[in-house]
Amino acid sequence: MAQKILAGRATDPTLGGELVEVKVDQIVLAHAPMRAFAEALQAGLKKTSVEVAIAYDGACVTEAPFAPGGEAGESRDAPSSRVSFDMLGHGIVLGRAGIGYPSVVHLERFASPARLCVTDEPRLAGVGGIGMLSLVVSPGQLGQALSQGAVWLRPPRSIQVVLSGRMRPFVCARDVALELVRRGLDAVVRRVEAEHAAPVILEFAGPSARLLSVGERAVMAALAPQLGAAAAVFVSDERSEVFLRDQRRSKAHRALAPDAGAPCDDVVNLDLSAVDPLLLDEAGQVRPVRELAGKPVTQVILGGDSGATLRDLFAAAALLKSKRVPPRLDLLLAIPSRQMLEVLAGSGALTDLIATGARLIEPDARVMSGQIYPPSPGGLSVRTCDPEPRGSGGAPFVVASAETVAYAVATGEIGDPRTFKRPVRVTVPRALPTDDVLIVRERRGSDPAAKKSAVPALAPPAAWKGSQTLEVVDGASSLYLGSQYLGRPQQNGHGGLAVLCGTLDEVRRLALRAPDVAESVRAVVAPFIPSGIVAIFSGVGIAALQVEPGAVKGLRGQKLLLPAPAQWSEGGATAVGMGPAKVGLKWLALGAERAWTSAGTARPAPKGARP
Repeated sequence: MAQKILAGRATDPTLGGELVEVKVDQIVLAHAPMRAFAEALQAGLKKTSVEVAIAYDGACVTEAPFAPGGEAGESRDAPSSRVSFDMLGHGIVLGRAGIGYPSVVHLERFASPARLCVTDEPRLAGVGGIGMLSLVVSPGQLGQALSQGAVWLRPPRSIQVVLSGRMRPFVCARDVALELVRRGLDAVVRRVEAEHAAPVILEFAGPSARLLSVGERAVMAALAPQLGAAAAVFVSDERSEVFLRDQRRSKAHRALAPDAGAPCDDVVNLDLSAVDPLLLDEAGQVRPVRELAGKPVTQVILGGDSGATLRDLFAAAALLKSKRVPPRLDLLLAIPSRQMLEVLAGSGALTDLIATGARLIEPDARVMSGQIYPPSPGGLSVRTCDPEPRGSGGAPFVVASAETVAYAVATGEIGDPRTFKRPVRVTVPRALPTDDVLIVRERRGSDPAAKKSAVPALAPPAAWKGSQTLEVVDGASSLYLGSQYLGRPQQNGHGGLAVLCGTLDEVRRLALRAPDVAESVRAVVAPFIPSGIVAIFSGVGIAALQVEPGAVKGLRGQKLLLPAPAQWSEGGATAVGMGPAKVGLKWLALGAERAWTSAGTARPAPKGARP
């Protein structure tokens, strides 16, 4: 299905070659909107020609811009994370703070089946639930997409996940997603990546995929980044059509299904009737709920951007009706979207939750990372939203389904939700509010001068021409160091950093900060770096290097002498100096990505030039 979407938009419909130029339908700016906007202006943006270009302001709770002790490059209240009204004059729509989490709001109001979306926010993978392909690209590529309507991408490979059977009572889409993690779907993704050096797309199909609601599909599609996949996409069928009709967007529907006999690189089968209530513990391991039964809970966050559907919120409200929050537990409601908030309020479900003792909090992007409303020291926090990439220094929490969360609120401890006397029957209203009061569009006849605001200046790209001597730092700890360390520029090829990442979460976390640390971080070294993330690193001038797992420990505290880009072998490992010894590293960038790394940016060349 992913190849069908790309082939219809590529200059080469066969998707041959290392990279192909593909037209873009939608662009979503959510992680650092102003950075991508500045890149687009640098690329000559006048007015974007794509179907939808939108920038979401995810900082609802504002703070001092440079609070003492804040982590460099992590604050969602930083200038690059906000939106500018100047964007309106360039055809970009604005989603104001308070509208909800971008992945959920975009699914409701803009996402369309069989379309291609590029974004700077990995959490937008959930729009694959409606059959839209969403890929994360570097700021320079976003600038190219905004200004020229196209980007260069690696042709992807596909893994088909075939769903069969029916979910049992008190088992929901969150449990199914965790079951796929437990069964080692990430290992399948890594194997396909290793064989083809291409992004991997998860394609959900099978008889039971058509039984799931679009919201449930979105919860499962949001799993892709945690597995190292570039995206996930579901079939688009009558369920998608009904969802769009309820959103008053019937014209956006297109059918999407895999062709009979279409090749894929692997197939994973899952019987939904065999799935039990599961949770992701604080160490990042998937475990049955019963293994943690009886463990006290001090905080619960119901909602978030990717873990609770509207049906889940109604179910939690029904299970908790007439109950009271235990004295030592805080129940926080992070309603995913303004639309859901209105529906819950109109039906009385929100009143039931508040009567239980819940506190309503704003849909701020920092809720997921624990920067605001962090778990209390020594206590256990249980949430329905996917965690940010885990690493040392973060605030870990348990991830579970809304019904497991409801049991924790009702009893004050973790337990199997099947302990409830009987499953709830939920009827989700079909009449949904579609008044986009917090969506700002350009008005005809408005004064352009009134929309001007400051756009951050782009630092000159850190080109990589000659050899580099880099200090190796541990990714598990260096990600939490202040700007005095990661922000120091290199001088004459010396003083730069090579960040050593032992896990996929460390790689993902560094990729989120790549534009902010590219001045000092010149390379990232890891046993596994997904192809999509390789392009992100390359787009800001950071070399993505693969090392054998057994050599990771020996690299810590060493210095790497990296040759000039032209001296690296094509496709094979290169012996790199490391003190008195040498280690084999493989530069994962291909084709134009190597040119981006050397130039320090993926900013598009003048119109008519080819990479």
